Amino acid sequence: MWYEIVYRVLSILNYIVLLLIGIPLLIQVLYVVFSFVKKKTWPESEVKAKIAYLIPAHNEEDVIYDSVKSIIDGQKYPREKFDVFVVAHNCTDKTAEEAKKAGAIVLTLDDPDESHNMAVYPLRYGMDYIMAIEDDPYEMIIRVDADNHLNDVYSLKMNDAYQAGVDLARPYEGAINGTQNFFTKACAMFYVFESRYGSRVRERLNLAAHVNGSGAMMSVRMLKATGGYDCETISEDAEYYFNRLLQGIKGRYVEDAIVYEDMPSSLKVTYNRNRRIGSGTSKLLKTKLFKLLGHFFKTGSLSCLEVFMTYSLLIYTVLLATWIPLFYIYNFVFLGFAAYGGLELTLYPIEYYKTLLWNTIIIAACILLGLFVFFGYIQALVLALVEYKKLGAKKRRELITAVVFFPFFLIVYTITICIGTMSKPKWVKVKRNTKNN
Repeated sequence: MWYEIVYRVLSILNYIVLLLIGIPLLIQVLYVVFSFVKKKTWPESEVKAKIAYLIPAHNEEDVIYDSVKSIIDGQKYPREKFDVFVVAHNCTDKTAEEAKKAGAIVLTLDDPDESHNMAVYPLRYGMDYIMAIEDDPYEMIIRVDADNHLNDVYSLKMNDAYQAGVDLARPYEGAINGTQNFFTKACAMFYVFESRYGSRVRERLNLAAHVNGSGAMMSVRMLKATGGYDCETISEDAEYYFNRLLQGIKGRYVEDAIVYEDMPSSLKVTYNRNRRIGSGTSKLLKTKLFKLLGHFFKTGSLSCLEVFMTYSLLIYTVLLATWIPLFYIYNFVFLGFAAYGGLELTLYPIEYYKTLLWNTIIIAACILLGLFVFFGYIQALVLALVEYKKLGAKKRRELITAVVFFPFFLIVYTITICIGTMSKPKWVKVKRNTKNN
């Protein structure tokens, strides 16, 4: 009958969807399996480069003073060898005044174009300003967000990598407020997963690190040679990294340099953050991501292939949040009627559908259980035991609830990323939590 044919066609399509999702998912599994490898370290250098810390800020008066002050007072690095620049972008509060009070060099950017309400514009403005300084020039720029704090050896470790020839690098991403509530714990674990598992394994395999966001180090020599901060999208950090990878410049991972971030403390803030990630990544898929796949076929760059696989998983969240639940609801309803509901069957006998129904139930249950246990409980438990301090906890038991509920957070993450791919979020004032911790 026609409904049997429809079922077979949809089943074949589902196998293709599972394959698309399964390949990048397998890569994440391998990162966890091989995470025991020793971390990469860089030779300690006596030569000290001049560093410009650059912070794009839009109405960040609540946190900017503490963030700037923590960099200026907290780095074990010659004070004359680094400065903090804050670009106050369309601010209507006291961001500029608070930044100056903390010791930053403040640049004011008033831009009436609403389409420019993205971090890329103050970042580009600041980088152009810094690169134009010829008297005692800066050698590298480190992008920091307005809510970030750094460990005290951050400048030293990034300098070691720079002196070893690194032009583009990412740090370890930890959490300031990782134990505030369930959302901060879960978000912190998500970020630490990428640092502890993905980034370490990539570095040891000589694959490009994913340089995206807070704490990214860019050498001035590279910026000048490649035309500056050549980005346009809301996910400018990933876009810049993609651009460099297409030019053969690999990002590297400096694990001992740690940036502590303010994690979202509510469903609303988590939703808004993930919308931005989903929206930006979907735009990159259209403009850059398939170029990386083409570059792999052209040059054989495994880094390009790995980035394509990993970032495509974010796009596949649309399939995870829509196709997968809808197909399996349809699947079980159809098989239930075919096996026990008296449907007229012509392609296969009723016993076939009974066997298929129960086999599908068993396989689906095993897969769901495996994903919950492996991606949820096991990886969360390992992170809580090994990385609890970088998660913002003083004792491991503070993270028990995060371990228990982490699989459910991954479901929320998938759904909100999916929504983000179909939306156009704006750069607005973000609710911060650092003063409450």
